[in-house]
Amino acid sequence: MWKSKIFILIMMSIHLYPKLRGQSTFKYQQPHQDIAALADATPAPAIRLDKKAANGVLMYRHAYRSIEELSEPELRLAGMRINPVQTITSRMTYYYNLKVLNVATGAESQVKGLPSPARLSNFAWSPDQNWMAFTHTTLKGVELWLLDIAGAQAKRLSEDNLNASMGNPFVWNRDSKSILIKFISEKRLPLQESANAVPEGPVIAENEGQKAQNRTYQDLLQNPQDAYNLEQLITSTLQTIDLQGKIKSFLPENMYGGISPSPDGKYYLLSIVKKPFSYAVPLSRFPMDYIVIDQKGKIMRTIASVPLQEELPKGFMAVRQGRRNIGWRSDKPAALYWAEALDMGDPAIQVNERDEILEWAAPFEGAPKPLVKTKDRFQNIIWGNDEIAVLSENWWDTRTGRTLIFSPSDQDKKPVLFNERNTQDKYNDPGSFITEESSLGTSILAIKEGRIYMMGEGYQKNGKFPFIDQYNLQTLAKERLYQTKESDKLEELVSAIDLGNGTFLTRMEARNEFPNYYIRNIRLNTLQKITSFENPYKLLDKVHKEVITYKREDGLELSGTLYLPTDYDPEKKGTYPMILWAYPTEFKDKSSAGQVTANSNEFTAPYYGSPLYWVNRGYVVLDDAAFPIVGEGDAEPNDTFIPQLVSNAKAAIDAVESLGYIDRRKVAVGGHSYGAFMTANLLTHSDLFAAGIARSGAYNRSLTPFGFQSEQRNFWEAQEVYQTMSPFNYADKMKTPLLMIHGEADNNAGTHTLQSERYFHALKGLGATARLVLLPKESHGYAARESIMHMLWEQDQWLEKYVKNRQFDEKP
Repeated sequence: MWKSKIFILIMMSIHLYPKLRGQSTFKYQQPHQDIAALADATPAPAIRLDKKAANGVLMYRHAYRSIEELSEPELRLAGMRINPVQTITSRMTYYYNLKVLNVATGAESQVKGLPSPARLSNFAWSPDQNWMAFTHTTLKGVELWLLDIAGAQAKRLSEDNLNASMGNPFVWNRDSKSILIKFISEKRLPLQESANAVPEGPVIAENEGQKAQNRTYQDLLQNPQDAYNLEQLITSTLQTIDLQGKIKSFLPENMYGGISPSPDGKYYLLSIVKKPFSYAVPLSRFPMDYIVIDQKGKIMRTIASVPLQEELPKGFMAVRQGRRNIGWRSDKPAALYWAEALDMGDPAIQVNERDEILEWAAPFEGAPKPLVKTKDRFQNIIWGNDEIAVLSENWWDTRTGRTLIFSPSDQDKKPVLFNERNTQDKYNDPGSFITEESSLGTSILAIKEGRIYMMGEGYQKNGKFPFIDQYNLQTLAKERLYQTKESDKLEELVSAIDLGNGTFLTRMEARNEFPNYYIRNIRLNTLQKITSFENPYKLLDKVHKEVITYKREDGLELSGTLYLPTDYDPEKKGTYPMILWAYPTEFKDKSSAGQVTANSNEFTAPYYGSPLYWVNRGYVVLDDAAFPIVGEGDAEPNDTFIPQLVSNAKAAIDAVESLGYIDRRKVAVGGHSYGAFMTANLLTHSDLFAAGIARSGAYNRSLTPFGFQSEQRNFWEAQEVYQTMSPFNYADKMKTPLLMIHGEADNNAGTHTLQSERYFHALKGLGATARLVLLPKESHGYAARESIMHMLWEQDQWLEKYVKNRQFDEKP
């Protein structure tokens, strides 16, 4: 494989850059300074506020990782990527500095005592909000650290022997005086080198007639050495550590997964990975025991023993049989609840009720108590008290979501339908229920004098206007308590700080104003700014930005965010080349598909893969152009994928051309992942574009035969759809220059790197103009600065040659 990749890189260099002929390597390049100046901007810190918004922790990170960091050891096992030296997720985002923010005064205190250089992650507030625990990754492993909020002082609590292979390796105990930690087992054996191991026999997979319609998972176990290494890496001991660093043994070696203390802190719910392992599915579908233990580590009850889940019924609403979604009721000291399928987990079976929710309270004796049954598939519960809880259920096929209010203590009391809606209908989204802190320190449904509360995003045709509503529990009558009215800013309500006092955490931004946090009091109508993050993208301050709306030929309303070049002169006007960037979305109704969710007041900021860099290079950019794919009634969206795709694109180009901004002969289209798939199809089935950019895409749907994106039908049920949607099958029709970029280590289920390699081979063999760039060590999204800067250089070179300076004596 590596020989073929080197050959591809050589042939790409010869094709576009004759002066590089004969070279076998191609070094990372830097983009034009007008792009690099934006791409290298220092990101503002992230913020973690405590529950009362009294204090916050400002967390600083670098914009990108380095290729050296990305090249650290990595094992890809059972759907996970683990650094085997440090025993932590190998793709972790690290922070290098912390400050404590006093919200009332705005004062920022530099945290003292941090390690240097610092690689900080896994932040968690203590239940009493006086401390924050986090990890620091050294060259050898992972340490536990503690931040004293009042003193802005950090200290190390443990050696670098935590086991973070499956995520956060610790959990606070409810008393805020100690922490339960997963430590690397002292009995861990040396890992085996799979590539150089002498095999003892073949790897065999078999099936005895069962249907196992699994999607194309990546990073699965490949051989016995992988299985051995996985067991070594995820085996831990559980120990407690107090705030002075004193460690006490708790439980011996096992393959511990999740750890969840009960609200009263007297019990823990543990998940434990079991054997046999699988070569067909990721670790989340391995055998798993769910057990409850007490504070002394004594097993109280095995709640569920889940077998290996290699076979599931077909469809997004398919679930395993038995107890699932196991968790603690947040309104009780120690009561577990879970869902059980009443339809054998098979959405094809017609039943009146899909799931049943049951409860089992400590000391977990006798039979579990049935609570409520659902019409559709159970989603979640927001617990209030013994009389009121809110249940959500949904059904993907019809895009239906239902919310009901039920009584946990009275199964005979019929649940009351609170809301039923199309989940893709943004304009009629009632929002999310507001919660508050219980006496146990957990989050429960906020109930005040017979009223419950919701906070919503407030999408409307003319903008986004977040709101706060209250509902009378007896009549369900709604009263609007607050709604934003700003026409030149964008507000997002984040959370309720004190519902009784009317204080909420909110975030405000404008197109040229970096997002900052505020405390809004809706009773006193006051607004207090609590952060002052600087705008790192001032080069874009004067860029013209607007949300445009237009219609495609069947009358469906579309929209996109339009940016004009930084050198655009409204008096001189003139036309420019354009980049259209999009991502298709499937809908079951035209009404939802035509809704506008873009907002011109959103802060103008490029991310690593954004097309916005090119406003600095003389391009018009239509970003996030709406590309709905609609299938109403019995029709599925993908039944008419190609014509809808082309119609969306034509409508977008027509709309911008009608404004007088562009030369329609100089339009590029681009996208990432499913947007790359879209790009290849548009270049194949239309003559609308001068060139295309496709990043981390899939091009042959027969390589994802058991579904992709929102397609539930398998290849054999909808063979014509799979074939028609695959640009690989029409490689001989490609006449437009296509730049493909792909991470060499893509872990996304539908976009294996092989997709780009095989498509490029087909295009090259058929004489198309194409370039394939494989970014070493990169996954589905790109992380290393070297990779990202080179990607931007590649895109800029492609656009300059085939779009801005396109030669019209040749057809695209």
